[in-house]
Amino acid sequence: MPEFLYTRWDPTQEQALSAEQAFDHLADYLLQHGESLLRHLETLSEEENDILARLVRRGYLERDAQGRLQITPRGILRVQDKALAELFHLRRASSFGTHTLQHKGPGVDCSEDLRAFRYGDPPAHVCRHESLKNALLRSGPRLPVRLIEDDLVVHETERQTNCATVLLLDMSGSMGRYGKFYRARQVALALAALTRSHFPQDSFQAIGFYTFATPLSERQLLLARPRPVTLFDSRVYLRFPLEERPRRHVPEHFTNIQAGLKLARHWLRKSSAANKQIVCITDGEPTAHLEGRDLVLVYPPSRRTAEHTLQEAARCRAEGISLSLFALVEDYFYLGLVHFVKDMARVAQGVAIYCDAAELGHYVLESFLQGRYRRRPLT
Repeated sequence: MPEFLYTRWDPTQEQALSAEQAFDHLADYLLQHGESLLRHLETLSEEENDILARLVRRGYLERDAQGRLQITPRGILRVQDKALAELFHLRRASSFGTHTLQHKGPGVDCSEDLRAFRYGDPPAHVCRHESLKNALLRSGPRLPVRLIEDDLVVHETERQTNCATVLLLDMSGSMGRYGKFYRARQVALALAALTRSHFPQDSFQAIGFYTFATPLSERQLLLARPRPVTLFDSRVYLRFPLEERPRRHVPEHFTNIQAGLKLARHWLRKSSAANKQIVCITDGEPTAHLEGRDLVLVYPPSRRTAEHTLQEAARCRAEGISLSLFALVEDYFYLGLVHFVKDMARVAQGVAIYCDAAELGHYVLESFLQGRYRRRPLT
C-alpha cells in the first residue's frame, strides 16, 4: 500500500472533521507556510471549497474587499489560545504545573499574613474566620456574639505590578531552517494569548527584525515568514542611505538586531508600565546595523556591527529595560553567536540562554514570567 506525504494543507482530507478541528489543522499549516497557504486556498476548485465555506460561516476566515482570504480576529484568537495550551502542555512536568498563574495586572493581592484592621481597609480583605475567633475569645460563651472594630483582622496585601513586553523575532533568511521560525512564532503567539488572558493590564508587542525592523500586528505575526535569501556572495559590504528609502534594492535577509532593539526602546518609552522587558529570539550574529542615516550590511559578521548592537543594548539598560536573549544554537557552527549573545547579556545586565528550537518555549515562558516582577542579572 503506497504512502503519501502531504506538504500543503489539502481540505479534502478534513471532510469528516468539525469546522473547529479543520481550522486547527489549517492553523498548523499557517504557522509553517504563512500567507502563501491562504493564496493557495484561493485556487481550490468549487468542490474543494465546501470546507472553506464552513470556516467562513463559523467566523474563522473571511474575504476582504478584493475577495482575498484572510484570518478573522476570532481565528487569530483561536490560534493564539491553541499555541498557549501547547506551551503549557510542554511545561506540565515542570515547576509551573499546568496553570499556576494567579496575577492579573496592577492592584493588590491578598497574602496569608494577617494584621489588625485599619480605617479605610476594604471589607473584602477582612479575614472572617480570625475576626470571629477574636470576638468569641473576647465575649466568651455569651450570645449573641457581637463584633467590634478591635476584633477585625485583615489579610496583608502585596502591591502587584504591570509590565510592557516587546518580543523581538528574528526574520532573517537563516530562520527558515530546522523549524526555527515555526517554533519562535508559536511562542510569540502563546505570549500574546498569555498576556491577554492572565495579565490584561499588561501590554505586548511583537517586532520582526531582518535587514530592517517592523512592528507586527497579530495577523501579520501569524502570516509572517523569514525573508528569502537573495544574495549569495561569500563576502558582503554594502551601504545604503536611509533618506532615499531604497527598500526595493536592499537584500532583506540580513540580521539587524540593533534596529530591533531601537524600535523596541521607542515603543517601550511610550509605556507607563512599572516593568519593561525585551525578549529577543535570534539564530545568528548581527550582519546589519545603522550608522547615522546609513544602513550597513556586512557579511561575515563583523566586530563593527557587533559594537553598534552592543551600544543599543547598553541604552536599554540605561532606560531600565530588562533584556532576555535566546540564541537558537543547532551545532558548533554557532559558537560566534554564543559569544555575542553572552556579550549582549553582560552589557545589558540581562539573561542569555542557549537552546534549540524544541526547547525554546520552555525557557521563554520562564523568562517572561520572571521578568514581569523583577530583573534577573546574568550570573
